[in-house]
Amino acid sequence: MNRPNAESPSVPPRLGLMRLVGEPCRQFAERVGALPRYGRWLAGAAVVVVVLVVCLAVWGTEMGFPTTVATSEVETLGGGVTTLERTVREVTGTAIDDAVDWLNVEASWLFDSLSSAVDVALVRIEDVLSWLPWPAVILGVGLVSFAIGRWRLLGFTVLALLFIGFMDLWENTIDTVALMIVAVAVAVLIGLPVGVLASRSRIADNLLRPILDAMQTMPSFVYLLPGILFFGLGKPAGIFATIIYAVPPLIRLTNLGIRQVSPETIEAVRSFGASPLQILAKVQIPMALPTIMAGVNQTTLMALGMVTIASMVAAGGLGDDVLRALQKNQPGNGLIAGLAIVFLAIIFDRFTQAVSRGRHEVRRAA
Repeated sequence: MNRPNAESPSVPPRLGLMRLVGEPCRQFAERVGALPRYGRWLAGAAVVVVVLVVCLAVWGTEMGFPTTVATSEVETLGGGVTTLERTVREVTGTAIDDAVDWLNVEASWLFDSLSSAVDVALVRIEDVLSWLPWPAVILGVGLVSFAIGRWRLLGFTVLALLFIGFMDLWENTIDTVALMIVAVAVAVLIGLPVGVLASRSRIADNLLRPILDAMQTMPSFVYLLPGILFFGLGKPAGIFATIIYAVPPLIRLTNLGIRQVSPETIEAVRSFGASPLQILAKVQIPMALPTIMAGVNQTTLMALGMVTIASMVAAGGLGDDVLRALQKNQPGNGLIAGLAIVFLAIIFDRFTQAVSRGRHEVRRAA
């Protein structure tokens, strides 16, 4: 009986092929790396030229991506045969559709509960704001504006609210404000804990960073799609899209503010026996509060912009006036509704900045 040679163990064919191909590639990479910088650029350009020449010679100028994954022959009514192709896009889209359908069936209780909770909150807020007489609302907001920015901000706020009222946009403004209150409240409840987690864990920070990058680079209209899929048309879908769109700045700035707290300060507090929770609650968050409030400010303004776009899914508010003006080609009405949105954005921006500035001054005085 022949015994296997113990000094030369058998190599699997796949591993042997990898070694056969990988060794020349490694040697080529080492040689290219040893070249000067301009030599590496020339080597890269030469590879591009070779690939270009080969592709033009083999496939020509109309080379396309190999997207077909399956073909099938189907008989036509005339007795002929036609070939149907299934592309990678069709297969992927079908898989996503099936997953969404399954999720809508299995998690319908969750989406229905969230939709009901959002509807109840919106109705309560709208009822309260609608019950308040408009002179009282303008006077109250004007007093807050005077406390923040004195006469200049008071004049702007009063004139802006009177403009909204006399342009018959008061009811839609109330709807927009209610949508923003709910969306910003939920975004803060989500963004603050996630930002704190990212500041405390490097793994969480590394995982969240590409997700937040993708969320902030995607077009705003894309966020309407998951809202429609899971909640259907209506205000819950608009709230869902607004939260996803507006929460990344708060997460980023909360993470950044806590990380910027001086390590010497943290060490000094730790030397007095403070626990990690006490350090976070009594040192890091208070010192990072200006940065966190800047995140709340950005979240509020982004929520206002997204609430306007959410009118495309029947969310209501001032976005409906803009959408109708675009559909009917009425630039005057569109401009009036757009000015109302701009005035709201300025008022919210000044209010949130004032809160951040006041907190910062109190902390400095303490």
